Amino acid sequence: MSVQSAAADVDVDLRQLFASLARNWLRILVFVLVVTGLAFAFASLATRHYKAQTQVEIVQRESVYTRPAGNTDGDKPILDEQGVATQVQIISSNEILKQVAQKLGLSRLPEFDETINMSSLSRVLILLGLKNDPMDVPADERVLKKMREKLNVYGVEKTRIIAIEFSSEDPKLAAAIPDAIAAAYIAGQGAAKRESNTAAADFLAPEIADLSKQVKDAEAKVAAYRAQSDLLIGGNNSVLATQQLAELSTELSRVRANRAAAEGTADSVRKALQNGGSLDSLPEVLSSDLIQRLRERQVELRANIADMSTTLLDNHPRIRAAKSQLADLDAQIRSEAQKVMKGLVMQADAAKARENQLVADVNTLKAASAKAGEQQVGLDALQRDAAAKRQQLELYLTNYREAASRQDRNYVPVDARIVSPASVPAEPYFPKIGPIVGAAAAASLLLAAVFTLLRELFSGRAMRPATGARFEPIDEVPMPPLVHQEPSSRLEPPVASELANRPAEAPLPERVMGPEMVAQPQPAVEAESAAHAAHAAPVAGAAPMAEAKPMAEAKPMAEAAPVTEIQRPRSVLGEIDIEKAAEKLIASGAARAIFVSPEGDEAAASAILVAREVSDAGLRVLLLDLTASGAASRPMLDSGLFPGITDLLASQAQFSDVIHADLYSDCHVIPVGTADPVRAMRAADRLPIIMQSLTTAYDLVVVECGPADAQGISRLGSDATEVFLSMLEPDDEVTRAAVKLIENGYPDLTLVTPLGHEPPGTPGRRSAA
Repeated sequence: MSVQSAAADVDVDLRQLFASLARNWLRILVFVLVVTGLAFAFASLATRHYKAQTQVEIVQRESVYTRPAGNTDGDKPILDEQGVATQVQIISSNEILKQVAQKLGLSRLPEFDETINMSSLSRVLILLGLKNDPMDVPADERVLKKMREKLNVYGVEKTRIIAIEFSSEDPKLAAAIPDAIAAAYIAGQGAAKRESNTAAADFLAPEIADLSKQVKDAEAKVAAYRAQSDLLIGGNNSVLATQQLAELSTELSRVRANRAAAEGTADSVRKALQNGGSLDSLPEVLSSDLIQRLRERQVELRANIADMSTTLLDNHPRIRAAKSQLADLDAQIRSEAQKVMKGLVMQADAAKARENQLVADVNTLKAASAKAGEQQVGLDALQRDAAAKRQQLELYLTNYREAASRQDRNYVPVDARIVSPASVPAEPYFPKIGPIVGAAAAASLLLAAVFTLLRELFSGRAMRPATGARFEPIDEVPMPPLVHQEPSSRLEPPVASELANRPAEAPLPERVMGPEMVAQPQPAVEAESAAHAAHAAPVAGAAPMAEAKPMAEAKPMAEAAPVTEIQRPRSVLGEIDIEKAAEKLIASGAARAIFVSPEGDEAAASAILVAREVSDAGLRVLLLDLTASGAASRPMLDSGLFPGITDLLASQAQFSDVIHADLYSDCHVIPVGTADPVRAMRAADRLPIIMQSLTTAYDLVVVECGPADAQGISRLGSDATEVFLSMLEPDDEVTRAAVKLIENGYPDLTLVTPLGHEPPGTPGRRSAA
């Protein structure tokens, strides 16, 4: 048998294994008591260590009343996470630890300097070279090393609080050292700020003196340049020439408007006089007092003429005299209108002359303003330089006054304070007698139990023969002769190698149905099975039956009695039945059995029946279904929705999730699975690793590959692998598949058929019904 089969010959007797604990209880108890006693003695005699903690808060200490004007830093967070980590490193720096060590005189304590009161054992180890001489290290370094071993500085998560922990053999010293470290840290921060403040004041004093001189010189340059360039400043803080130009431009616009208005009015009066039109619509004519009086007289004459016309004729002297006066009035009105027109023309001419004068003055001022603009550029540059220096001087003066006042009053607030000073611890944090003793007792009990179990396991007393690992010896029963045994009923011995030499196009021999296929009186089924196993010729690729354990040894027979039996059809291609295939696997000790079914899903029954037969013989068997339709696993699980090999290849499940129990036998099965086949095939390289793991865990792994070829099953095989070709009908398809497998490196191919197999109703076997 294989190594896996041999390993199944024995099992661990759990009752015997755990009974060894009861048999060795005294030894276990003594061991536990000894270890517990040693732990109690160690905890009782160990040096007590005390721990205390001081908390420092990083917070803004500057008051709103003393904060410099315009400084808004108080509204911002003082430190972020990196800033707190930086302060942690500063607190644990060598400078602060040295100050604390000198202040408290730690170098005089044996706890911090091992050279004080050194034991004889330590001196001997130093002389032998087994221990470094502490005298080679300076005293300060020895003290700092011990302090760092006992010091723990860390930032409290999500806060700006820094915790300073220190452990010591003296409880008072354990509380004094973290307080001294915190005080030294705050004092160092204050000293750093005072030093920075003094340095700032010393820097600003000479800078202010230089800037004052520079500002004075810059302002003098501005005044001299303005006087030299005649850049007089007007009322609107602008150059005088530019201001005059603006005023003349306004006056020119007004004069031009008046001239245009006078010319327009004169043209209107002229046109009215020339065309004989009415002058009543002209405002300038109506505004004349003389014309108004003449108009009034004209209206009176017209009224008198109208009154006289009612009693007198047109040629009456009075009427003619009145009409003559009316004509004179019209002539006078037109004469006055012409005078008004001449006055308007003269007004327009005066406005035009004024406009010409203003235009000349504007042109003169334009040239002066352009020249002033060019000179203003240089003036602006000098003014900007003077303004910048003046602003910088004012800033320096403000900062200097602030720094000088803080330096004189010695007021430099530090952005840190002690929020929780250390208190003297009353109880040591080490050793804790209860937990140490309890842990020692539990660990010693566990070690003693494990040692006892391993000792019992390795001695072999906890082992027992595995169920079904070996067949019980039985008495041999003489086999009765077969009745009506015809020559044609003997099993033909063609082997798989002959199939390889036979052309694929050659016709297969027909299955002959002769008298041997008819009901004949034969011995009992058990007797026939035993006789058939004993007298059958070797099949293709199978080991001689003399080397295998016959199935007759596993199934004791009763006395043979003649019964009527339907004889199985004779072998056509040298195929074997399910029982012979199971015997071949058991006898050869194969670790893997690969079944190829070229006829499709129906032929997959051979793998299922063989796996169940080998499992019933007492071996651990697993069937791996690699068919596309799940034809091999569905009859064993009654469903195709279980996770299987595709889930394992796609990393969506583990071995424990994809291995299921057969509903009708002790065999295990891995179905096809529910994962995406395309994704699973991307990890096909993992299949040999999976096969190796399954071969280690099981005595036999049966793989149903469906209609696969030699290349498809190449990665499934190993040294102890048997390849079977499952067939239902001996047709050309089966022959071609067998020939291809033989030609591609599988000469020991074995043909197996599930036809005619009747599972025996042995006790302990579950019925498929």
